[in-house]
Amino acid sequence: MNTDAIKAETLDSPTVEPLPQSKGADRMQVEGLVAATFTPLTEKGEIDRAPVGAMVETLIASGVAGLYVNGSTGEGVSLTGNERRQMAEAFVEAVAGRVPVIVQVGHNSVREAQELAAHAQAIGADAISATPPTYFKPASISLLLDSLREIMRGAPDLPFYYYHIPRITGVDFSLNELLLQASQDLPELTGVKYTAQSIHEFQGCRSQYEDQFDLLYGCDEMLLSGLAAGARGAVGSTYNFAPGLYRRMIEAYRHGENDAARDLQLLSVEMVQAFVRYPALPAQKAIMEMVGMPVGPPRLPWRDLTKQEKQTLEADLTKLGFFEWRE
Repeated sequence: MNTDAIKAETLDSPTVEPLPQSKGADRMQVEGLVAATFTPLTEKGEIDRAPVGAMVETLIASGVAGLYVNGSTGEGVSLTGNERRQMAEAFVEAVAGRVPVIVQVGHNSVREAQELAAHAQAIGADAISATPPTYFKPASISLLLDSLREIMRGAPDLPFYYYHIPRITGVDFSLNELLLQASQDLPELTGVKYTAQSIHEFQGCRSQYEDQFDLLYGCDEMLLSGLAAGARGAVGSTYNFAPGLYRRMIEAYRHGENDAARDLQLLSVEMVQAFVRYPALPAQKAIMEMVGMPVGPPRLPWRDLTKQEKQTLEADLTKLGFFEWRE
């Protein structure tokens, strides 16, 4: 692999189409990389709004097409409702309309999710997203859509993305069947954040429902597969600290430079393999500190990496050339 050639490649930043405040023919459609943001915490585990501004400036300068706040990467489920509101406010304020901000509002309480949605609309977020209830799981697609409908009532003016991450939620209905039913029973649904490895399912749904729903791909280490399956937008955690890698890969793919695109995707695979040897989210928070965007430790039940683990991880990333090709 010629990593020197990879480092030398340049490309234009991804773009995002104008954001509508309505659904239907003018529905929101995101193109490019959306960074799933980390929630900065102090050493005592309290939220810390102070680093948000610098994080946002760095991410926007790197060419991201949007931010996804309070998701899995942002430890949204580990934050209180008030803390989630504060984080949403901090990111919306710092972004100041320059890129879209999607706020994840999913909660085991559908009523609380609805209130978080209403707050997101009130502070000027551009869209909302939600995981399904995961303790008492919806027993059918109809009940899932009923739950999503209730959440959406909190923010009727905002586009809404269902967050499909079955490995975590345990809610694993066929996406094709879900979208088929949604096209009849919940046409206001904007799209889906698809975080699963069943690329054939994503491709089938992307092809069949392209004119109805915006499907965002959510597996960073499989982004090239997602592009080949028709993805236009992608949401991921590693876009925070290695955006240049993925931008170059997207550009290589768009220009038919298949060998270069595969080489770049392999770098992503190797990077992910380096940090998933540890608790994955704490390891990524450690990487954020390594690249000059410290976001503090994770919150329980995660544990922070030890000093030795951080040193070993940094050494492994250095061997990969990560600090040269990530930007």
